[in-house]
Amino acid sequence: MAIKPYHHAAAGWGALKYVAINLVKERVSGVNYRSLLAQNQPDGFDCPGCAWPDREHASTFEFCENGVKAVAAESTSKRVTPAFFAGHTVAQLLEQSDYELEQHGRLTHPMAYDPASDKYLPIAWDDAFKLIAEELNALDDPDQAAFYTSGRASNEAAFLYQLFVRAYGTNNFPDCSNMCHEATSRGLPGTVGIGKGTVTLDDFEHADTLLIFGQNPATNHPRMLGELRDCARRGATIVSINPLRERGLERFTSPQHPLEMLTLSSTPISSMFVQPRLGGDLALIKAMAKRLLELDDRAVLIGAPRTLDMDFISAHTVGFAEFARDLRAERWPLLVEESGVSREQIDQLTHIYINGQRVIATWGMGLTQHKHSVATVQMLSNLMMMRGQIGKRGAGLCPVRGHSNVQGDRTMGIEEQPTAAFLDRMERVFGFAPPHRHGYDVVATIGAMAQGKIKVFVGLGGNFAMATPDTPLTFKALQSCALTVQIATKLNRGHLIHGRKALILPTLGRTEIDLQNGVPQGVTVEDSMSMVHISYGLNKPASPELLSEIAIVSRMAEATLGNRHQLKWRAYRNDYAVIRDDIEKVFDDFYDYNARVARPGGFHLKVASREREWLTASGKAQFVPQAIALDTPIHRARARYGQRLLVMMTTRSHDQYNTTIYAMDDRYRGVFGMRRVIFINQADIDMLGMLAGDWVDVQSVWDDGVERRAGGFMLVAYDIPRGCIGAYYPETNPLVPLASVADGAGTPTSKSIPVLLTPAVAS
Repeated sequence: MAIKPYHHAAAGWGALKYVAINLVKERVSGVNYRSLLAQNQPDGFDCPGCAWPDREHASTFEFCENGVKAVAAESTSKRVTPAFFAGHTVAQLLEQSDYELEQHGRLTHPMAYDPASDKYLPIAWDDAFKLIAEELNALDDPDQAAFYTSGRASNEAAFLYQLFVRAYGTNNFPDCSNMCHEATSRGLPGTVGIGKGTVTLDDFEHADTLLIFGQNPATNHPRMLGELRDCARRGATIVSINPLRERGLERFTSPQHPLEMLTLSSTPISSMFVQPRLGGDLALIKAMAKRLLELDDRAVLIGAPRTLDMDFISAHTVGFAEFARDLRAERWPLLVEESGVSREQIDQLTHIYINGQRVIATWGMGLTQHKHSVATVQMLSNLMMMRGQIGKRGAGLCPVRGHSNVQGDRTMGIEEQPTAAFLDRMERVFGFAPPHRHGYDVVATIGAMAQGKIKVFVGLGGNFAMATPDTPLTFKALQSCALTVQIATKLNRGHLIHGRKALILPTLGRTEIDLQNGVPQGVTVEDSMSMVHISYGLNKPASPELLSEIAIVSRMAEATLGNRHQLKWRAYRNDYAVIRDDIEKVFDDFYDYNARVARPGGFHLKVASREREWLTASGKAQFVPQAIALDTPIHRARARYGQRLLVMMTTRSHDQYNTTIYAMDDRYRGVFGMRRVIFINQADIDMLGMLAGDWVDVQSVWDDGVERRAGGFMLVAYDIPRGCIGAYYPETNPLVPLASVADGAGTPTSKSIPVLLTPAVAS
């Protein structure tokens, strides 16, 4: 274990070194190495990692370090067989770390929990589906079951899943979007009419300014760095706005460019770094809007060119006058204090925005996992509308989603709050009346399980137990269920935190050949920029016992529903084109689905706001004023504890994707062989009377009387604003109260938790 500053650029030879290490560690066979050259290719498979789009889906080298780690984890030769489970009780497996559990390899057989032996035992597929059907059909109300969806599920699997669950009778669809970009999905419809970004990859070639909020591309979507490199080299201005100064936004050495590799050179990415305090983005963006308006007022007064795009505002928006009144009334001292950014830097940032003729604003979970995240997304929309930077080439809104098909799953109907129009269309196409009452999201599902209202939990991928907040409460909630079902490729802790009855159902990975009746099947995904393309696996399945997600969902539905509604489950799993034929009957934008997805690169789904069509109640883009809240849990905690109160953000290490931990290093941040660290400003270490390297316990401050504590973290002095700390998840998820959610979105506020640090107590 060591803390050693990392002085190299992001990617480069370091990335290639870790690619080789992971391929060896996972014992990937030589024949599976060809998978890398097929990754993100027209005749290959879509990366199971992030949702960054592909450049024309046809480059010769379209993978990154973390994409290789994801493929290596799926292509590993290590296996978790029935013999493995026979040699380990659940209690013994629970003693292993999350990293150790993942390292055992691919699941090979369906398994059922046996309470007498505390072990998982083999079960036949037919018996597994029979058990699920019996438990679901024994419930008093379909709303006593919840159906979770990971962002790795394909469009076809997600569509069948929601069809099955709605035919069963509930809208309980907690999904990974509830924990990440839900604020985007809920915020953008109120301003521009649709909860998706307005740009494509082509726009990055024409942008002259990029504002990057709350992102760490080098770790979370490394292929984005290639686009940023190209933008920087042709002179675009790139600004990083994030509490942590991340290496990937400083310097990047592209493995795809031999000259940079051979000369050990790199490309500077960001020309300016702005480090707001945690939760300060709303005040910062509002401050930029206020300064922009002030400069426009001055221009009008002296007869100079205006800073606002009044033609766009007049033709395409409503509500500007009220929005402007709110900006003029806002106090500068409040905006500076709440943002943590000086007036001088706000002014500098605003002038960069004004000078940009084609501006893209991108953001990640640094904006969306806060109490006021919906307001922040809407304020960013307001700012971009003030200069008409939406719906023109080289400009627009760019939320960067995390998991590879989280956006596609939502498009396919994985939504606990479905619209009446969607449900009516489902009824016309399939002949049954779907339930209209809203269902549970992730946080509500955990609460309902804890209260005994949810008795059956089905997880289509993911690691629900570890990805969610308030870990001890979530564990108890899952353990109170009558049945938990986990559909997965690899073992994780979520399989060991189970109901009284439990199933682990192993599924094909995206890299694997999916044969149905001897015909290879492809599945489709939608990336962050609304491109839909098809994916074909190339590797031999890890076990002949594996079923595809589509086969598992359809057989689960067939066993549970029987001939109810006469839905064609067998036809769906025999030929995935049949699923796509029915998808286009429900969604107009998927017309000629099979034909269009067969073209190299697939097709782009229409995003109305990109074309300056506004699907709002007014028919125009809407300015939405946002107040700066002064009575939040953080404000109340700070008033009680003073400067001792710190605000914590959870974050990933570089050797991690979501809850999957590939290794114990975070080299760009200089952390090696350990994960229990706290990134903290040196001045705050001094204030606490401690030293870098000291060990502390972390306790969250909340008003429900529950003690939430995580112990044994090393202090690491880091470039982070005073009063703010960073730590890895899932280790710090126990500190996130279930009730601490984004207003209007329900997303856990994992980037703004009030905490106290105390000297570690030896356990």
